Amino acid sequence: MSWRMWLPFLVFFGFLGLAAYQLSQPKDDFIKSTMVGKELPYFTLPPASLDRPGVDSRYFYDGGPKLLNIWASWCLPCIAEAAQLEQLKETGVEIVGVAIRDKPADVMHFLTEHGNPYTRIGRDDLSEVQLGLGSSGVPETFVIDGNGVITYQHIGDIRPEHVPVLLEELRKAER
Repeated sequence: MSWRMWLPFLVFFGFLGLAAYQLSQPKDDFIKSTMVGKELPYFTLPPASLDRPGVDSRYFYDGGPKLLNIWASWCLPCIAEAAQLEQLKETGVEIVGVAIRDKPADVMHFLTEHGNPYTRIGRDDLSEVQLGLGSSGVPETFVIDGNGVITYQHIGDIRPEHVPVLLEELRKAER
């Protein structure tokens, strides 16, 4: 028999082996931002609530690190992280919010219901800032140093075990 006769079988089994290998690899559900380590893109957002000013990227250039939390009133995991954001606020962390595709009345209802840890909240109606940061969804939180550089990205809701990690990342961003 000629080796050419076996070639289709070898290609087929090679493909099966490659497919089996890919299926056995751990799955990564998160898309990490390529903006970590880079300066914030310029943006200006109007207020998303009646009791807090909007957000401007220049606000992050005052020398102190801050959390930038991407969230929405319609986001269930955002409710789950509300208690941890309050805990971070109580430790002295400044948290700036960006509400994605939200109405001011819905934002106010959410904040009344679940607490308001934000010093400022901007309204990102078209998700332009969210996409500019490389955020893949809500909630998502970024540590921004005092020079406007993104130093850390937390994907998903903040759970109690993440609070010490965020506090450590904020301490690192002070340097």
